[in-house]
Formats: sequence, structure tokens, C-alpha cells
Amino acid sequence: MRHRVLKRKLNVDTSHRKALLSNLAISMINNRKINTTLPKAKELQKHIEKMVTIAKEDNFQARRQIFQYIQNKQALQLLFKEISPQYKERNGGYTRIIKAGFRKGDSSPMAIIEFIK
Repeated sequence: MRHRVLKRKLNVDTSHRKALLSNLAISMINNRKINTTLPKAKELQKHIEKMVTIAKEDNFQARRQIFQYIQNKQALQLLFKEISPQYKERNGGYTRIIKAGFRKGDSSPMAIIEFIK
């Protein structure tokens, strides 16, 4: 039973999962849209939503909190200068997940995750 289990393990160990989600977040911030598997997209959505909420107040502490997670200066600049000002009046729901069929090789469910304009 999955009582009180809040995250997906994605069949990798903890350090690999953190690196994977960090790299997905950097790619999404840089490209505004990525194509990945559905479980990864659902897990990434939680992290991106929290990061955009923190980035809405542009101060030193917010930058340190987000840099602790993504550790990419270019992505950090994009998040604070371009992405988060778009959502100043919005209270949540900055991303959307669109199901994109199944992958040809192993038939895993694919999804497109993107920022809402």
C-alpha cells in the first residue's frame, strides 16, 4: 500500500533521482517545454511549481534556495528575469502536462510538460 507516500522513486536511487529532476528542471526553464515520460513529468511539475512560487519574490534568499536545487546560473537568470514575472498575479498552476501517446521502443507513456502562457 502507498499510504502517505508522497513522491515517485522512478526506479533509481536518491542521488540519481535528484540529479535527474534537477537536469529536467534546467531543461524546462531553458526551453519552456520538454518531452519526457509521464511519471517524470508529474514529479517535475511539483518541483517547478514550487520554484516559480519562490522566484516570484526576487530577493537574495529566494535565489539561494533555488540555486541550491538547480545549480545553473543561466537557468537561474531566466527563471528570475523572464519566467517568474509572468506569473506575479497567478496563484499557482504555472505548468501543464499534455499526454503524448506511447514511446515506440518500450511503450512507456510519454508527456509534454510546458509553462502556461
